[in-house]
Amino acid sequence: MEAVFTRRPERDEITEILGSETRERLAKAGYSTVEVTISDRRLEIANTNLEELRDGLGGVLADRLAEISEGVRARQDAAAVRFREAAAGELDRAASVAALAESVTFRTSGTRVPEPDRRAATTDDRARIDDWTDEGGHGR
Repeated sequence: MEAVFTRRPERDEITEILGSETRERLAKAGYSTVEVTISDRRLEIANTNLEELRDGLGGVLADRLAEISEGVRARQDAAAVRFREAAAGELDRAASVAALAESVTFRTSGTRVPEPDRRAATTDDRARIDDWTDEGGHGR
């Protein structure tokens, strides 16, 4: 017997469909001789007949497939959340590093800007250009 999936199953879904949990569920429901395999978008169901599928096997398989799909989807959603959180953390870290790098100035101890004025000096592009010129960096 063959049943057609509405979409191609994902690798994780295939692994679980063919796994021992599915065989155990079938056996527990009274279908210990039934075997399932997957071929492209088809679920191949061996050692059964239409009557068994109608009388309960179809429901057992449908429940198991739905459980597998929901579990895989939940794991994928959780992984996506972790990825977004990691990306946001990395973005925050990069912004912190950029802000810290922006605050760095190279001045001799005699030309050090007093602490309250340092922030204003770092935001003034013209002052930074003049500092660079005064330190001799313009000729390099």
